[in-house]
Amino acid sequence: MPKNTRTPGRIRTLTKTHKIAIAGVATLGAAAVAFTAVPSNASTTTSEAAVSSAKVAYSSEQLTGLQSGVADQLAGVSLQGKAIEAQQKAQAEAAAKKKAAAAAAAKKKAAAEAAAKKRAAAIAAAKKKAAEARKAKEAASRAAKRAAIKKAAKKTYANNLDGWIRESLDVMKKHGIPGSYNGIHRNIMRESSGNPNAINNWDINAINGIPSKGLLQVIPPTFQAYHVPGTSWNIYDPVANITAACNYAADRYGSMDNVNSAY
Repeated sequence: MPKNTRTPGRIRTLTKTHKIAIAGVATLGAAAVAFTAVPSNASTTTSEAAVSSAKVAYSSEQLTGLQSGVADQLAGVSLQGKAIEAQQKAQAEAAAKKKAAAAAAAKKKAAAEAAAKKRAAAIAAAKKKAAEARKAKEAASRAAKRAAIKKAAKKTYANNLDGWIRESLDVMKKHGIPGSYNGIHRNIMRESSGNPNAINNWDINAINGIPSKGLLQVIPPTFQAYHVPGTSWNIYDPVANITAACNYAADRYGSMDNVNSAY
């Protein structure tokens, strides 16, 4: 569209629309002049000589009116051009505003999506951390329970004749060695009176250099031959002495319960 600019000292160039309007006005003006130039009492049929020799006469009022009409036409065309320019400018501004609004909305949407992703990532990280903490706590709890159970399962025995016999019976049970509390206790009291450090230095074994030792008076070769795994190799150890003696009695007599004298 041609721009409507003005340059000082120059006349604005007429557009095509302006030119068409002026041509139309000029044609109408010429027709009006030609019509007014014919006398009112003249005959409508004239000869060529009469037409060529007749002078066209028009008044200054007619010229003024013609100029005024042309000016009005030009003013109307100018206003119409300005209105079109204003409309196009308004449309361009509206399009620019719409574009800016769309860009702002897109930016806002992108920011909202980024914030949502960030929140989702933070929530996921918090859940993962909580799950790991929960697993660690549960594992620690299970370990504590196992430790407590293991500690509770470990049986303790008194460091006396009663405790020694009971611990020996548990070891014998694991290895399938027969014997009862009463049978063991009876033979201990006969052989050593319950003294784990008792030693016989006067019988035939002592004469042969292998004296009987411990609660059930076992000679070293018999102790070594019938030693039970899991017990001490010290012949004076109460539990080891009882268990080895009961293992020997089970092999020779069927059980310590069947022994009622020196064996």
